[in-house]
Amino acid sequence: MAKKEMEVVKGLDLEKYMGRWYEIASIPSRNQPKNGVNTRANYSLNEDGTVKVVNETWSDGKRSSIEGVAYKADPSSQEAKFKVKFYLPPFLPIIPVVGNYWVLYIDGDYQYVLVGEPSRKNLWILCRNTQLNEEIYNELLQKAKDEGYDVTKLHRTPQSEPPPETDEGPKDTKGIWWIKSILGK
Repeated sequence: MAKKEMEVVKGLDLEKYMGRWYEIASIPSRNQPKNGVNTRANYSLNEDGTVKVVNETWSDGKRSSIEGVAYKADPSSQEAKFKVKFYLPPFLPIIPVVGNYWVLYIDGDYQYVLVGEPSRKNLWILCRNTQLNEEIYNELLQKAKDEGYDVTKLHRTPQSEPPPETDEGPKDTKGIWWIKSILGK
């Protein structure tokens, strides 16, 4: 049986979407640390209409980050289907890796969002705060199930309160997290 076409948000207000989002849960991509905590994304508009993406996480007590750029998959479409390009490895960024970033649901106040991609292998629940109301979380789980995701693979992301500052603590400048992720750790 063929999977149904995913419902994607139409008319996403990119300016309202910009800023910091905390990862509440994910079915992580293979390039994310498996033991990451305090994971978050920071989005800002570039002059050319693309979005600067900075993903941060703390793994084994060290902060690691990766920068990329997001752009509309089809600039003429109203659907919130984006491509995100990162360069790997983070310590010698030479290999472009492009992934899908589809906004499947966002609340009217732009406080929480469900993000996925067409293969249904990766899923993210993001929030403007480090914690999300359990009832809302369960509603987002149901939306993900309705879109064909196996939510049993979802991993809750530990978040500190208050969250660490960006420059707090030692940094992983060698990309150890990335090497571990390639090895499946």
